[in-house]
Amino acid sequence: MNKPQKTVKKKVSYFQSVGRRKSAVCRLRLYLGTKTLKQAKRELKKGDFLVNWRDANDYFTGAMNKQAYLEPFVLTDTVDRFLVTATVKGGGLVGQLEALRLAVARALEKVNPEFRPVLKGKGLLTVDARVRERRKVGMGGKARRRRQSPKR
Repeated sequence: MNKPQKTVKKKVSYFQSVGRRKSAVCRLRLYLGTKTLKQAKRELKKGDFLVNWRDANDYFTGAMNKQAYLEPFVLTDTVDRFLVTATVKGGGLVGQLEALRLAVARALEKVNPEFRPVLKGKGLLTVDARVRERRKVGMGGKARRRRQSPKR
């Protein structure tokens, strides 16, 4: 009496990933086409890279920063093949940039699993787990400071 269930394969219009570094978190979507992005505030095309709905060149200024977040695309030879939107919160600019780079590498791995050895070889899929040390009780407001002992 059980009906055989139909498995409907949903067509994927984007790949989603998350990258973290220090206290920065990046949520990224890698769109295969531009028709799926309905919330766009302006006309978008493949090759656009938006961070917090601003152009990535405006958000991360400088040639070295641009080279850092485009590195996964350059290694996998997929520059200007996707529309990328990212939301970055927390931390500083460097932490946000490294979180973005990890999120891009993870999304590209989802697009094509054959990219994994290339990205892994350059260390782009490795999570840098170093975070700020928390403050301890009785340390005078610092993480590693010891309380001064009274001499007299």
